[in-house]
Amino acid sequence: MFANLSDKLEGVFRKLRGLGKISESNVSEALVEVRMALLEADVDFTVAKEFIARVREKALGAEVIKSITPGQQIVKIFNDELTELLGGDAAPLDLSAPGRILMVGLNGAGKTTSSAKLALLLKKQGRKPALIACDLYRPAAIEQLATLAREIDVPMFRPEPGETNVLKVVKAAQKWLETQTANIVIYDTAGRQEVDEALIKELKEVRNFLAPKEILLVVDAATGQQSVQVAKTFQEAVGITGLILTKLDGDARGGAALSMRSVTQRPIKFMGVGEKMDQFEAFVPDRMAQRILGMGDIVGLVEKAAAAIEEEDAMRMAARMDQNKFDFTDFLQQMKMMKKIAGGGGLGGLLGLLPGVGSQLKNMPPIDDQKLKRTEAIVLSMTLEERGKPELLNPKRRQRIASGSGNSIVEVNQFLKQFGQMRDMMRDKGKMMKMMKNMGGMPGMGDLGGLAGKMPSMPNFGGGGKKPPGAGGFRIRRK
Repeated sequence: MFANLSDKLEGVFRKLRGLGKISESNVSEALVEVRMALLEADVDFTVAKEFIARVREKALGAEVIKSITPGQQIVKIFNDELTELLGGDAAPLDLSAPGRILMVGLNGAGKTTSSAKLALLLKKQGRKPALIACDLYRPAAIEQLATLAREIDVPMFRPEPGETNVLKVVKAAQKWLETQTANIVIYDTAGRQEVDEALIKELKEVRNFLAPKEILLVVDAATGQQSVQVAKTFQEAVGITGLILTKLDGDARGGAALSMRSVTQRPIKFMGVGEKMDQFEAFVPDRMAQRILGMGDIVGLVEKAAAAIEEEDAMRMAARMDQNKFDFTDFLQQMKMMKKIAGGGGLGGLLGLLPGVGSQLKNMPPIDDQKLKRTEAIVLSMTLEERGKPELLNPKRRQRIASGSGNSIVEVNQFLKQFGQMRDMMRDKGKMMKMMKNMGGMPGMGDLGGLAGKMPSMPNFGGGGKKPPGAGGFRIRRK
């Protein structure tokens, strides 16, 4: 997301950092480029104009001009202003009783899916959500919500067949809720191809009856300026409390996200970053600003790791590496950890959270998660003894492993060679620290099936990487 904008801003900041002194002329030239980058990213014209004016005023301040590192100071100003633009009024959901959340939006924005994703997120946080199907116009909407509700194991209220009065559905759902233990209720309302009087009238009736704490507008970020106008219309008509931006994973421009909060004066609360149910995140303005500016999101990465990995497992893995005892069984455990952290977003999305890595990934071939599975198959085709003693893997055993894993003997040999190089690197603390630095300081992040070959100074399990100086693999004990 925001790929094109990030690229343009990175180029501007590179020039500014290279300047020993900052003048009004330097700043003006840079801001012309930034303004064009914002408009090309589909940011609203007025929003872009006001943003540039605020940055100009602060960038030409005395504390910047006289600074030892004026370029860095200006980058900080951009970060602060971008954070404010994305959500200076950011606030968590109001989940106080009766805990009602009304989901609104046009057809195709991802409203039904977002309802289920939000329910899953709240469930993981210890809440007891329930889903209410209120979309009586789209034939498949109720079945879609029912399917998703079963998938995440959340109770759902289904309207009577042929019902067309949404207010009757909502009232019936209230009686049904008396038999449930839910403390958060999410109402998936109907949409239209465009905002019309019938839709607004229906939403107002439901809103007035339920008096929900939250009215969340679900908007497709990829529709650009059209989505900004939709958000403005909904805000004026029913009074939304927040926004959910969907399809941010496929939107290279991202300008709608930068404009939405400013135009509606309502915070962006969540974002959909993929099709899978767990690819749904709280929108944190300062982290998003850092990602747009190429600074990564280490806090987000740490949170993913903390949620996915038990501390005891992480400590055990670190001890094995420190004691030079890392074997193929440990490698399998490491792969399992990484897949849990990455979740539905894949390893490419995970690496994009590391500072400076996102800009490198865009110039490289897409990370193939299937290659990870093929590498895992190689290890699973080994005996337990072979996993603990790699030196046992003579040519005959390697051929058996290749046949059992569906890989070629060349691929197996490349993997074993890279594994040996990694073990040698672990024995050399200086090389290990260099690798860790290039990985953004994350311990235990080996290549995982060809991934590291896309990163500097990392072993490339799967082949293609250059052999580090002094790395020798492991000797084979022939049997």
